[in-house]
Amino acid sequence: MWTETWLFTKRSLLTTIRNPFSFIPNLIISVFFLLVYTSGLSSVASLPQFEGSDYLNFILPVSIVSGAVGGAGGTGQALVRDIESGYFARLLLTPATRTAIVLGPMIAGMLQLFVQTLLIFAVAFLLGLTIPVGAVGFFFTVLLAIGFGLGFAGYSVGVALKTRNAQAAQAGTLLFFPLIFLSTTFVPKELIEAEWLKVAATFNPTTYIFEGMRAVLTQPEIDWGALSAGLAVAGTMSVLMIVFAATNARGALKQK
Repeated sequence: MWTETWLFTKRSLLTTIRNPFSFIPNLIISVFFLLVYTSGLSSVASLPQFEGSDYLNFILPVSIVSGAVGGAGGTGQALVRDIESGYFARLLLTPATRTAIVLGPMIAGMLQLFVQTLLIFAVAFLLGLTIPVGAVGFFFTVLLAIGFGLGFAGYSVGVALKTRNAQAAQAGTLLFFPLIFLSTTFVPKELIEAEWLKVAATFNPTTYIFEGMRAVLTQPEIDWGALSAGLAVAGTMSVLMIVFAATNARGALKQK
């Protein structure tokens, strides 16, 4: 299965490299968010709830996660194109495992997100980013981004297989964007005034990804509780969405 997965991953990566405009706009938007939020909201970091951390460190996870949603969503769109061209139907007739067929594009999307996260970090360092806990903070932030990206890529692939429609797959991807803002996006939970928004942030898995990243970006010592919760959410989401995508691939085979 791993050889098959690598072959499908390689194909998806080559497709992305040959069409760079499929991911460059998403990267530009993520960097734009970082610049605008840092420039327009940095003064709130003087509040005691930020505990002296730089607002750039606080808002960086938002740029990374929004990039993950946009970038991983392209995985489903690419799969829809394969379905519409008939290529996916031919894949289902091969001996390749259904897991490899869906896991290959998902891993390619994850690797694309990895490169994108490195580029966002590069811009952040140019803006003056410093990580209090050093390289460990950088490593865990990238790990959380990859885990979240893999999970969202699985969701995107699963929706694409379920609907077999580009518009429906895109609409399914857009449903995730409100989750970014129904969270501790711009300020810590203590500063959110609306009670309903606090409740939404508590049950929103994106909150735990944000807090996991901030646990290693904003403090001189790692908050292992917040980091562990973020890693648990990213890991659980990845496993569930891989199963979701593989199940829909088997469903597509039955329809054939």
